[in-house]
Amino acid sequence: MRQAYVDNIKWATVMLVVIYHVIFMFNANGIEGVMGPLCEKQPQDVFQYLVYPWFMAALFLVAGMNSWSSLQTRSDREFIRSRTVKLLVPSTLGLFAFQWIQGWVNLTISGAFDKMPAETPGIAKFLIMAEVGCGVLWFARTLWLFSIALVFIRYYEKGRLRSRLSNVNPFFILGAFLFWGGAHILNVPVVACYKFGFYGVAFFLGYFVFSHEKNIETIVKLAPCSLCASIAFGINYVMKYYGQNYVETAVFGSFLSTFYAWFTILAILGFAKKYADVSTPFAKWASQRSWGLYVFHYLGVSSCALLLYKSGLPPAAIYVITAIAGFGVGYGLYEIISRIPVYRWFVLGIEEKRNNPRASDKQDDASIS
Repeated sequence: MRQAYVDNIKWATVMLVVIYHVIFMFNANGIEGVMGPLCEKQPQDVFQYLVYPWFMAALFLVAGMNSWSSLQTRSDREFIRSRTVKLLVPSTLGLFAFQWIQGWVNLTISGAFDKMPAETPGIAKFLIMAEVGCGVLWFARTLWLFSIALVFIRYYEKGRLRSRLSNVNPFFILGAFLFWGGAHILNVPVVACYKFGFYGVAFFLGYFVFSHEKNIETIVKLAPCSLCASIAFGINYVMKYYGQNYVETAVFGSFLSTFYAWFTILAILGFAKKYADVSTPFAKWASQRSWGLYVFHYLGVSSCALLLYKSGLPPAAIYVITAIAGFGVGYGLYEIISRIPVYRWFVLGIEEKRNNPRASDKQDDASIS
């Protein structure tokens, strides 16, 4: 059964992702592929350090929890099919159907077109745009791989491992060390977002540990302690690493960063379960559109930034307009494309309605996994 507080964590985190990308687009940390700073001093860049260590790990962890719920009503084959349509199709076929547009914007921002030989064939440029347009869909690709791996692990462990992890107490501290260890393995060179070790730890802990209701009850009791630890590690992390490239393993994989991420996620889980385990009309609306917002928001953010960067507008105005564009384009394109038969399958992984009620779950298809 889907839990309201888990869905609330997901849509709220996706909204944070949009705000993060607005700040990220004009960051002064020397990260390539963005427009660059708007002014000399940018205290708002602190926001990136505060959310980057944990927000995507939180999405992977709750995706692991939801995988448990999904597998209670679906066979392994149905689960693989659902995750393939929802995650793999948009991040592969969807690149050629739509995301090449994002690739064009990304290559324009980075100036890559100017560096391409004049004789580069048009089809080669299109293929490059399509792959570069993957952008935020790295999450979908990674989650699909974890989901397939989970099916194979379940086949061999037969539920024994999960049953032995019904006591979360050892993981209150152990999980932080697992995060730290995971941050140092299976990292893809150059493409920094593919941190398979770190995000894999989050996903499988979500499935094997945090899908136990008993463990969540313990996390609720420990939430104040988690929050205190999160604040302590977070302050020290920002003070030590502010101004450095926070995506590099030397920073992202540090004890301060990974411990901060772990205790922040525990605090979010605990307080969300206690205070946000309700489904309001707005929460339902936001949850059902969170996947669309995630898929399309960066096109709004990057396109607006490209148009306004040298406009002469005050930096505050550029930030606000870019944020509005991120949310507006994200929700707007979802409302349009989700209504186009077939095309929505390629771009959003939304299956066509079938007579078999088990073939598709509306909320699962609409919200971010």
